[in-house]
Amino acid sequence: MTNGWLLSCGDALIDFMPTQAKEGQGAMRPTVGGSCLNIAVAMARLGAPTGFIGGLSTDIFGQMIADHAEASGVDLRFCDRSDDQNTLAFVQLIDTQARYAFYDKATAARAWRFDAARFPWAEVDAVHIGSTTLIDDPTSAETLALARSARPHTLVSLDPNCRPALVKDLADYRARIATFAKEARLIRLSDEDFAFLYGDANPDVVADQFLKDGADLVVLTLGRHGASAWHKASGPIHVPAPEISVVDTIGAGDTFLAALLVALREKDALTRLTKLPTEVLGDSLRFASVCAALTCSRAGANPPWRNEVN
Repeated sequence: MTNGWLLSCGDALIDFMPTQAKEGQGAMRPTVGGSCLNIAVAMARLGAPTGFIGGLSTDIFGQMIADHAEASGVDLRFCDRSDDQNTLAFVQLIDTQARYAFYDKATAARAWRFDAARFPWAEVDAVHIGSTTLIDDPTSAETLALARSARPHTLVSLDPNCRPALVKDLADYRARIATFAKEARLIRLSDEDFAFLYGDANPDVVADQFLKDGADLVVLTLGRHGASAWHKASGPIHVPAPEISVVDTIGAGDTFLAALLVALREKDALTRLTKLPTEVLGDSLRFASVCAALTCSRAGANPPWRNEVN
């Protein structure tokens, strides 16, 4: 069995979540978030040796993130700290779905630069990329450099985790995602991401193109309708979502992707993804679905610990 790192590169921010003050007035509560940070936290809580790559502030918000990550077992040795402000996001919940307003100019995340000498790819089982850092430069270019450096040595995972409020040029963004997809061997999209990027295109056709471009596994998560996956060797597969009472969906997709990587790693499948047996893929997708459901059953991005997963 492999025993290398799982790394996640990208956004780490503070979500200001809607709540209610004691006086009954509306208020906002700061909580640690960011898709790629959530993925790192989930992988670590599920028992994998995990590191986070990106830029964190030394301000009070950056320290909140660092404390949260380290308390979950995430190693920050690959993370850059600076005195730039940390990225902030204000969240509005509409029917349990989150909508965001981002504050991300001249932040620590924007200051992050890829340094190939820092990454021992031979000791890494997978590196994940995604979310806000893919949208525009400089972080998009730096993340692409990381993906291209990693690809010959380890598995690259991609989850666009689209943030339409930040995308100013949709054609440019779609082109960037296509470029990143060609560096990835595992690609996950939510149904909302798919609609934003590809409209009413046929998922079978889009997945087939990803596979032709070099991916080994493509996963489309469908919320309460489960998840579908396409694999080079075994064709399409679908798994249902567990029946749960949803509090909100924040972090659910992040948890799904993290749990999928952990499950595949534990089955020694990350290094042989091209020849992934159907039963291993099915078991891994079901494990990911259970973990995502647990996240949906409680408020905010709060991935489960391993001892909470049956």
